[in-house]
Amino acid sequence: MSQPLSREVAIEPAHTALLIVDVQKFNCDRDGGEYAHLGAAEKEQRYGYFFRTLRESTLPNMVLLQRACRRGGIEVTYTVVESLTADGRDRSLDYKITGFHVPKGSVDAKMVDELAPADDEIVFPKTSSSVFISTNIDYVLRNLGTRYLIIAGCLTDQCVDSAVRDACDLGYLVTVPTDACVTQSAERHEWSLRNNRGYCRQVTTAALLEEIARLTGKQ
Repeated sequence: MSQPLSREVAIEPAHTALLIVDVQKFNCDRDGGEYAHLGAAEKEQRYGYFFRTLRESTLPNMVLLQRACRRGGIEVTYTVVESLTADGRDRSLDYKITGFHVPKGSVDAKMVDELAPADDEIVFPKTSSSVFISTNIDYVLRNLGTRYLIIAGCLTDQCVDSAVRDACDLGYLVTVPTDACVTQSAERHEWSLRNNRGYCRQVTTAALLEEIARLTGKQ
């Protein structure tokens, strides 16, 4: 199989997976565990942009991508921050220092309702910024015959960015739908996209939906 000489190439649906990063109740629900220590005013001040953007545009775009990939037979996969233990002793040192702890099987570990995985879709619980560091995702994707990854989710400049860079170094061709990712400010979002532009193809959700429909014949 010939290798592409550019990142700016369309996906091959039979060899593509959608990866939705960390869109879970811990951090994407105003009542999630990440914000349990904050009052309403401080929560709005620090995270108001994130929640508004997520609900008004980013989450609807991810739902559209999830549906389009399901219709087109493209594998849909997910990451969630979730420890392998109840007390979180298996977490990375970085997560321990940060204070991120999502106990195994907890409500916080579940995807938001709008993006609930189907019964046979794969969810990778992780305890590091990059899903490629603390899970067997690379092994699983290669078993699935995946060469192209569509990566969406949050945060644009943290776990999404880490996944993009690691995926590229491991030999995947990555597409990032820029309006299906979100972080805690517009400035951070744009800076992250500028920084990882050299690693991936960046397109709008609308353009990617048209591409998926065209290549799969599923509207």
